[in-house]
Amino acid sequence: MKLSLSPFFFTFALLVAGCTHSVTNTVRCVQLDPLEKVFTEESYFVENFDTAAVAKGETATFQFVLRCAFPIHNLKIEAETLVNGKQQIDPSLKAFVGFTRAGAHTVKHSKDAIFPVSDYYPDCLHEIESIDVPPMQNQPVWVSYTIPRNAESGNYSATIAFTGTVNGKPFKIIKEVNTKVYPISLPEQTLWVTNWWSPHNFSKMNGNQPVELYSDRYWELLTAMANVMRDHGQNSYKIGGFHQDEFWTSLCNIQCTATQYSFDFTNFDKMVELLIREGGLKRIEGGHLAGRMPNTGVWYNQIFGVYIPKVGMRPFEDEMSQNFLSQFLPALYNHLESKGWTSMYVQYVADEPTDQNVMVMTYTDKPTNQNALSFIPIAEFVKKHMPGIPIIEAVMSTKVANTVNIWVPKLDHYRCERAFFLERQAAGDEVWFYTCNEPQGNYVNRYLELPLIQTRFMHWINYRYGITGYLHWGFNYWDSVNSALPAGDASIVYPAYGKVYSSIRLAAMRDGIADYELLKLLEQKAPEKAQNLVREVIKDVDNYDSNVYNFRQTRLRLLEYLSE
Repeated sequence: MKLSLSPFFFTFALLVAGCTHSVTNTVRCVQLDPLEKVFTEESYFVENFDTAAVAKGETATFQFVLRCAFPIHNLKIEAETLVNGKQQIDPSLKAFVGFTRAGAHTVKHSKDAIFPVSDYYPDCLHEIESIDVPPMQNQPVWVSYTIPRNAESGNYSATIAFTGTVNGKPFKIIKEVNTKVYPISLPEQTLWVTNWWSPHNFSKMNGNQPVELYSDRYWELLTAMANVMRDHGQNSYKIGGFHQDEFWTSLCNIQCTATQYSFDFTNFDKMVELLIREGGLKRIEGGHLAGRMPNTGVWYNQIFGVYIPKVGMRPFEDEMSQNFLSQFLPALYNHLESKGWTSMYVQYVADEPTDQNVMVMTYTDKPTNQNALSFIPIAEFVKKHMPGIPIIEAVMSTKVANTVNIWVPKLDHYRCERAFFLERQAAGDEVWFYTCNEPQGNYVNRYLELPLIQTRFMHWINYRYGITGYLHWGFNYWDSVNSALPAGDASIVYPAYGKVYSSIRLAAMRDGIADYELLKLLEQKAPEKAQNLVREVIKDVDNYDSNVYNFRQTRLRLLEYLSE
C-alpha cells in the first residue's frame, strides 16, 4: 500500500506575500479509499494509491477529493477507459458526491459513529456534467467501472482528469488509477435483498408535479427506479399492500357490489413484468393484508385487523373481513397460477407480530400478548386459500412458528433468539434479517452517521450466520426524511427529474452483496478458509473490525484464495 501525506494547508500569508503558484498547484486533488467518508470541513487526508482488486462482475470504484482556497467553477470529470492490452472497459459512473444534512441522529450511538461539526454527510452520487465548489470546501468525486463477467483478467489502468477554472484561469489535473481483475467471476446472486419502495411519491421525480398511478409517465419513472434497484442487488420486490393508501385496491382494480368482489389484475401483471424485465425481480412479495387496529391498546399490543377495500379495517372475526379474504385470496392465487408465478410468490400478512416482552428487549418466555395471537388466525386463513405460498414476515415474536415460513427478525432479536432461528432453518424455513430505526448502538445499519464499512458488513453478517436474505423498509420514502427517524433510515436514493441518483451507502450495500457471493464461492472450495476470513472481521452481530485497511487485506486474501 503506497501512502503519502497530503495535508490541505492553505497559507494565506504566502499568497499575500506574492508567492507565485500555478492554478494547478492551488487546486489540491487526493485519492482516497471509497470506503472513507469525506466531510466538508476536513483539511487533512492520507493519499491512497492502492490498486483496486475485483472479480469479474464486480465494480471497481475510485474516490478523489478536490479542494481550493478559491472558488472552483465548472469542475468536470473526464474518465478514460480502463485498458489491459486490447481489453477496454468504459466508466459506469462519474459522480460528484453531494452532502446531506443529518438532522436526526440515533439515540444510542455506535462506537464508530461519526459526527462532523457541520452535521453534513457525503451521500448522494450526483451524475451531473459539472459543479461549482465553494472555497475551502471539499468536493468528493466517485468514478466507477463495472467489470464485465467475460472480461480478461489482469492489470488495468486508466487516467482520470479534472478540469475547471479558478480565478478565471483553467486548470487540468490528471490522475492514474489501477485495477487488478482476478481470474474469477462473480456468481449469480443467491442472497435475497429487498428494499420496500413507495409507489406514491413519484412526483419528486417529476418536478414536484403529480404522477397519475399507472399512467405512461408512472411506468417510465418506475423503470428508472427499478434499474437502480437491479444494479445494486435488489432481486425481491414488495408489491401491493393495503396500508399503502389501499395499493392492492388500485393495483388489482378491486370493485364491490353488495358482498361480491371483482378483480382486474392488468396493472399487477404490468408491474410484475416490468420489474422482471427492468428490476431483476426473482421473487414477488405480496404486500400486507392486515395491520394494527387503533384503540385496541398501546402500539405493540394492538390487535391485527384486516383491510377491507373502500371500508377500512375490521377485526378478522368480522364477517366482512372473511368474506373479502375468501374472495380475494383465491382470485389472486388462481391468477398467479395462470401466469406461472406461484413458485416466486410469497405473502406478507401483518407487519411485525410482536410480544410485549420483545418491546422491552428481554426476549424471555413471558406470556404472549394479543398482537401475536391475533396474527395466527389471519395467517392460517391465508395458507388455507393460498396453498403452498410461503408466509414472509418481519417478526418481533417467536410465537407464530406454525404460520411463518420466511422469518425476518431485527439483528438484536436474532442474536437473542439465535437457537430458535437455527431450529427454524433446520425445519426448512428461511431466515433473513432486517434493520430500520432499530437496532441502534453497535449494530450495523445504513444511517448517515455510520462508516460505510458498517453498511457493507451487513452482508458479511449474512454469510457469517447463514442468514439468506436482507430487508429494509426505506428505499425512497422521501416524505419521511425530516421526521425523527435516524438520518438515512427512510431512503437510500435521491430523486431527480426523470430518474433517481444512487448513494455511497447503496454502493456499499452492492459491494457487500458481492462479498457474500464470493464467500459462498470460496465455501464450495475451502469452507474453513471462508469461515476464518469472515471471522477475522465479524466477531458478533454487534462486534466487528471497522478498520478499512484491515478489511482490504482480508478481502484481498479472499480473491487470492479463489484464484488458487
